[in-house]
This record gives sequence, C-alpha cells and structure tokens, in this order.
Amino acid sequence: MNENENMEKTPQRDNKKKRAAKLILIFIIVFVVVFCGVYFGIQIYNNFINKPEETTAATVSSSVNTTDAREKNPIDFKSLKAKNDEIYAWIKVDDTKVDYPIVQNATNDEFYLKHTAEDKSWSASGAIYTELINHKTFKDPVTLIYGHNGYGDTMFTTLHKFRDKAFFDDHPYFYIYTPTQKLTYQVVSAFKYDDRHIMNSFNFADLSVVEEFQDYIQNPTSALKNVRTDLDKPMDRSSKIVVLSTCITNQKSSRYLICGVLTKDEKTY
Repeated sequence: MNENENMEKTPQRDNKKKRAAKLILIFIIVFVVVFCGVYFGIQIYNNFINKPEETTAATVSSSVNTTDAREKNPIDFKSLKAKNDEIYAWIKVDDTKVDYPIVQNATNDEFYLKHTAEDKSWSASGAIYTELINHKTFKDPVTLIYGHNGYGDTMFTTLHKFRDKAFFDDHPYFYIYTPTQKLTYQVVSAFKYDDRHIMNSFNFADLSVVEEFQDYIQNPTSALKNVRTDLDKPMDRSSKIVVLSTCITNQKSSRYLICGVLTKDEKTY
C-alpha cells in the first residue's frame, strides 16, 4: 500500500468517528429533552391540575374549625386543675343535674368510685370518671363514662329522666367540654343493660365489633328503652360513641345506659 492510499483511508475513518459521535450526542440530547419533558410535565400536572382540589379541601376544613368561629369555653379548667390535675373534661346534660367535671385516675380505675373530682377527698357518691382503657381525647370508637345513681339527685341519678319518652325526644343532645373543645353528642338511645364491663367485653380495636355495637345501641333488646331513629347523620366505622353508664336502684345486675354519637367538634378558647 502506498502512502497516498493511507492518507485517503485516514480521513474516511475520522469521518466515521465524527458521525458516530454526532449520533451519540443527538441520542443523549433527545433522551434528556424527553426525560425533562416528562418530569416537568408531571410536576406541572401535580402543581396546577390537582391544586384546586387541595385548596377546596383546605377551605372546607378551615370553615369547620376556624379561629374566628371559636367560642369562649364556659369551663374554667385552669382553676379546676389547680385543685385536681386529673380533671380533663366536663359533661353537661340539659335539664338534668349532670353538670360535672370528668376525671381519670392515673393508676387506679376504682379511685373515683369513692372520691370527689374537686379535691380527691373521700365521698360515697364519688365522681364522674373514665377508666384507663379509654384515652382522654374522646377519639376512641367507644368511651365509657361512669357515675353513681341513688345519692339524692347527684352524679348520674337524673339520667333516668331519659326513661320518659317525652324527655328523651325533647333532649337530643349532651355536651362534653375539654380545655380546647366543645363536643356535641346526639343521644342515640337510652336503655337497660346488664352489668358486664363493656370495655373489657368487646374488642373495639376490631372495626367489625364496633359496627356490631353500633347496631346494638340503635336496636337494643331491652324492654326499657328509647331510641332515636332520625340521627343527624348515619353512624359508620369512624363514628365516636360515648356511653354514660349508671346503676338502677335495687337492681345490682343491671345498668342504665345513655348512648351518644359525636356530631359536632367545635374549638374553644
């Protein structure tokens, strides 16, 4: 091979290398452009297409519990807690004597059977209380609140007014206050029940059990019962139930239950 032939082949090889490099560069550029287009397209979709729904949801949420809509809390929790820091809520039932603090002892579920909420002093009539199995947030599927019957018209004695259908019909709600909330419960039913420990008898961590319990309180088998069929909204697995439990005079194996479902959660200051 002569020198001229070598000089001709060298430029050909160089041209092939340049074309290959250009093709690779074009491929890289196209890939980057496509990738960026897809990436930024997704970002634009998420930021702009979905934004109206997110804004709507935020608006609805804020319209339910806004700072401007807050009411003054009628309960002076600061003074109450200065006397007993185990006071964490307050219950009020219109046209009864039920207008009391709610307490929960840190170690002994039976403490408030015979001690007052005001200063923990001994008292036969005890206090209105919950047990440790329940959180103090009222966010459990079912919360049991206990109070004595038969000590004059104190504690939960006057809840027996709900045995009268006219009273039951005319008093559809009861109220629980916390330091930051007013919780409104619609009375679903009031009826005679046995003396089993409800919180230990049902596994409310199982949502199917919660549904069964909800069905029961809407259709109790007791002959002594009043039931409200026109609820503000149907109960579901997310509903929060509060049961007020008290004794029935001369019936040691029976309890009288007032069952309410949370219908309104208002912020207070």
